[in-house]
Amino acid sequence: MDNLLIEKTESSPYICFDAAKNFLVIHGESFPENAAKFYAPVLDWITNYLQIIEQEEVVLEIEIIYFNSSTSKVFMNFFEMLDETVAEGKKIIVNWRCNEENETAIECGEEFKEDLEYLPFNIVLFKEV
Repeated sequence: MDNLLIEKTESSPYICFDAAKNFLVIHGESFPENAAKFYAPVLDWITNYLQIIEQEEVVLEIEIIYFNSSTSKVFMNFFEMLDETVAEGKKIIVNWRCNEENETAIECGEEFKEDLEYLPFNIVLFKEV
């Protein structure tokens, strides 16, 4: 399966989904004019990917400094898809990385985590260097 690579813009994050390494990364800010349209190829890719993974552990690392409400809705749909996949026996871990001073990102991560039943969702705090 081909990897997915989307370069960062002023309003959208860097996305690198490496199928061979089972390592998925979303970093940056996310407030595209049309979040559903922007993330459609991302959700298509992950849908296909989830069908071919076996028992490998998949790590999704998300470090979003800022995102708008339409991105939040896309993320929740994304996490629910992953949650269902984990319930079916696949191994997926989310690391929600945020600066320890970004209270909004921390709270959003906690809210996402609360809505998930099976998906391991770690909130990883770091200090800006």
